[in-house]
Amino acid sequence: MDALELSIVIPAYNEAGAIGGVVERLAQNLERQGYTRYEILVVDDGSRDGTADRVRGLRHQIRVVEHPDNLGPGAAVKTGIRQALGDLLVFMDADGQHDPEDIPRFVEACRRFDMVVGARGRGSQAGWHRWLANTLYNHLASYVTGRQVADLTSGFRAMKRELARRYLGLLPNGFSYPTTITLSLMRAGFSVAYIPIQAPRRQGKSKIKLFSDGAKFLLIIMKICMLFSPLKIFLPVSAYLFLMGVGYYGYTFVTDHRFTNMSMLLFTTSVMVFMMGLVAEQIAQMRSERAEAV
Repeated sequence: MDALELSIVIPAYNEAGAIGGVVERLAQNLERQGYTRYEILVVDDGSRDGTADRVRGLRHQIRVVEHPDNLGPGAAVKTGIRQALGDLLVFMDADGQHDPEDIPRFVEACRRFDMVVGARGRGSQAGWHRWLANTLYNHLASYVTGRQVADLTSGFRAMKRELARRYLGLLPNGFSYPTTITLSLMRAGFSVAYIPIQAPRRQGKSKIKLFSDGAKFLLIIMKICMLFSPLKIFLPVSAYLFLMGVGYYGYTFVTDHRFTNMSMLLFTTSVMVFMMGLVAEQIAQMRSERAEAV
């Protein structure tokens, strides 16, 4: 089958109450906006409430792919990337938070950028605690990538199919796939644009757990940093140990007028960590160059 212009990938898990309205509204908007060569690809991630059956009853250009078990939203997205026929992929949530009216803006922006992400404002966040956590992730991701990250965890995004498949192996099966793909593309030097969107509160209860999934997001950021720019982790640790050594030496010099073994240990460890960071940075650079050559 020939490639389509656009594939809308919607991972869904136990969303029978919302998915029908989401797909109906999406299809109506696409047809009104003049899209003809498109598909709506719903990946049912092992739902037990008849989500897939609810979608199959709709009369639109819809394909449904089912997982026999619940593998996670990241796994559903990876299945969608493998199965999609469109040259451009748009990822949306199944809970009704994302407005199909924004899709033309995403498609137009993808003519210039490699990936386009819908950036939610503070009013679109589910509570101040979620806004605070996302703000922390955004600042940390900005440090890791060296570029401004407006919304690290937004699931509403568009990107070219070939590029999505290139980084498919890095995506986790859980909720942190937006984090991984954003950091991977930015660190690899691809262009990422953020478009402001308004996301209403989701229908039903969020499946993201603030503390457990928040810890996973932080771990993902650290792992991607180690994969693409390890010196950004090693250097702060080395600097901290060095400053600890200077501080402890100053304290012992004032109190005992001597240079202690602890100060020497801190200085030596600082140098070793820094050198390990340099080696890791060179390995990451060679890996990137080899990947580009493939």
